[in-house]
Amino acid sequence: MLRDDQIVEILELVDFRISKTELSAFFRAEDHENYVECGDQVLRNFLNGLVIHLRGTKENPKNPTAVLAKHKAEIPAKEGQKERPEFKAKPKDEDKARGDQSPSKSKPAAKRTSKKEFPKGNNKIQVVEKVKFNFGKNKKS
Repeated sequence: MLRDDQIVEILELVDFRISKTELSAFFRAEDHENYVECGDQVLRNFLNGLVIHLRGTKENPKNPTAVLAKHKAEIPAKEGQKERPEFKAKPKDEDKARGDQSPSKSKPAAKRTSKKEFPKGNNKIQVVEKVKFNFGKNKKS
């Protein structure tokens, strides 16, 4: 997440000057008296500056993942938290999470339906009647 001073620096990369107060007006609630809608020019310059910030220039290229890792390291941890927790999906069943036994051995598989239970076309109701298409040809045979 970018702070306001970082956004100002990114905009200065493309020679676009904006103050922190002007920038904070874009992020206010719409019903606030100091709310200002972000214009196309500001957004265009921010995106161009962000490309330069992440990728660098032709003369001085950067690795975007290194830049993002640097920003992630700069984010202060909240009080009471050791580190920023990363999302890890928890398994729903402990037996399925065990590496020494496959899930198929721990529980029987669900019953599969066989083709004999649903025979082809024997009991199907015909919804649409058969229609012969002439494809625009007026042939009388």
